Amino acid sequence: MITSIDFKVKRFIEQHNEIKKNLSEYQNKIQELKTINDQHQKTINELKDKIKLLKIAKSAETKEGAVDAKLKINEMVREIDKCIGLLNR
Repeated sequence: MITSIDFKVKRFIEQHNEIKKNLSEYQNKIQELKTINDQHQKTINELKDKIKLLKIAKSAETKEGAVDAKLKINEMVREIDKCIGLLNR
């Protein structure tokens, strides 16, 4: 009976150690995926900014687009002013 209990305890400890090892591997994988996700998100944001600039540049090519470009530039200047105001607090 004691031998049986001893065997079960050893088996339980082995399973516990295996689960801890798997958990550690999964946590490392999660961290790696978060890093990759952050890099992709940064790339997406950079591409969105480039798209905005291209749209502004393209709209400035036409007379009607010049008005839109001025409005967009004014909007950007207001946003920059808000950011500067927040930094000065």
